[in-house]
Amino acid sequence: MNPISIIGAGIGGLTLGNILKQQNLDFTIYESAPEIKPVGAGIMMAVNAMQIFEKLDLKEKIENAGNKIHGIFITDEKLKTISTTNILALEKKFNSCNVAIHRADLQNILAENLGFENIKLDYNLNKIDKKKNYHLKFENGSEIESRIVFGADGIHSKVRNQILESGIIRNAGQKCWRGLVDFDLPEQYFHHALEIWGKGKRFGFVKLSENRVYWYALINNKNFKENLDLVLVFEDFDPLILQIIEATKQENIILNYITDLAPIPKWFAENLCLIGDAAHATTPNMGQGACQSIEDAYVIGKLLEKNKDFNSVFEEFQKIRRKKVDYIVDTSWKIGKLSHWENGNYIRNFLMRSVPESINQKMIEKILQLEM
Repeated sequence: MNPISIIGAGIGGLTLGNILKQQNLDFTIYESAPEIKPVGAGIMMAVNAMQIFEKLDLKEKIENAGNKIHGIFITDEKLKTISTTNILALEKKFNSCNVAIHRADLQNILAENLGFENIKLDYNLNKIDKKKNYHLKFENGSEIESRIVFGADGIHSKVRNQILESGIIRNAGQKCWRGLVDFDLPEQYFHHALEIWGKGKRFGFVKLSENRVYWYALINNKNFKENLDLVLVFEDFDPLILQIIEATKQENIILNYITDLAPIPKWFAENLCLIGDAAHATTPNMGQGACQSIEDAYVIGKLLEKNKDFNSVFEEFQKIRRKKVDYIVDTSWKIGKLSHWENGNYIRNFLMRSVPESINQKMIEKILQLEM
């Protein structure tokens, strides 16, 4: 019998594995994919996540594999600044900075550090039952009994659906393309991420490494048609945006809907706990989805240092984390709506420009501060 099973080897599941390993706890991670493969191409690890990676002695490795990002700008179509988030003061305060990295590179660093022997690939969970312990049945025919189960299996979590029987997935009404391209960005964008807001659409890009650039493009669902030409969609944007799109090979672009999870009442049951997107999936507008799953793993670890009664840890974990993740899910949803206005953009941009940077800084600091 397995003492602890983690379902899902995404960033949250792998971070949790690293934290349990630090505490000499016996666990196995079960991942449905036949290999640990990147989904979504690039990702930003914000200061809150990097503080946790420092505690796992992984900060330097992740910084070396990615690119340090010192500020995030929101601009209009012509790259005129609407809002600025410079985090240099917060970098000093928290002794960490944002790092943009390829998702696969990050997952490999986490997997290598906890040891591939603790990860079973091609284990797609089919059914989970609670008897005295949990019985896990996988599509490859394997059956496992486990005392403690963590559901780190994403927004469509089978652990959540079958045990907690809760969770409404909300569609944000936006389609998102994500791309990876080799591209020489102008030097001013080497250590800054940009998000450009237009009418009912936006485009963002960030440098990941030497000349690798990750970009994403979003439009309102109602304007989506099959085989849409993104160059035409964004033809009113600065030429740099069109050059980035044109330089990207079709096979390096993925297309998804933007969704999140309506808040669920409970993240845990007896001897079972959800983390990350399985518990509180958010839209990507604050760059905090994976960072919040890393925080989940960290808080569970901190609680386990003092108390090995998993059930009281799970209850305490939800109490500590609930307020922050609810705030992020809600704020991210609102930013998504605001950024996709089709009319009145001049007013929106004017109002955003008039928000003092100190207010932005306060909001960011609230998110980057760890709760324990």
